[in-house]
Amino acid sequence: MDAMSSGSTKPLYRGTQIVYYILGLVEVLLAFRLVLKLLGANAGAGFTSFIYSVTAPFAAPFVAVFKVSKAQGSVFEWTTILAMFVYWVVALGIIKLLVMGKTVSTPEAAVKLDRQDQ
Repeated sequence: MDAMSSGSTKPLYRGTQIVYYILGLVEVLLAFRLVLKLLGANAGAGFTSFIYSVTAPFAAPFVAVFKVSKAQGSVFEWTTILAMFVYWVVALGIIKLLVMGKTVSTPEAAVKLDRQDQ
């Protein structure tokens, strides 16, 4: 049975799609946060307040890692950049784990193992 007809391929594909979707959503929200802070957006405005409140839990683990750079009302949050990078790395790790669960034939596994030895 090849990988295309394997019953485990479609769920793995869907799983990777879900991870990429969630990653994209988090990255876009964090990018909005970064731009709004950088441009000195009014924190009391509805959209700005919404973005800050939604992204706060994603940025919170990284808040104390770097100092915030400020200049005339603009804020550059290095922590948001770090958060975006960490979530990207975590998502890639999850996708690698999902793909490792894919069924492979013995000949395919032998070829891949030979490539790893080189």
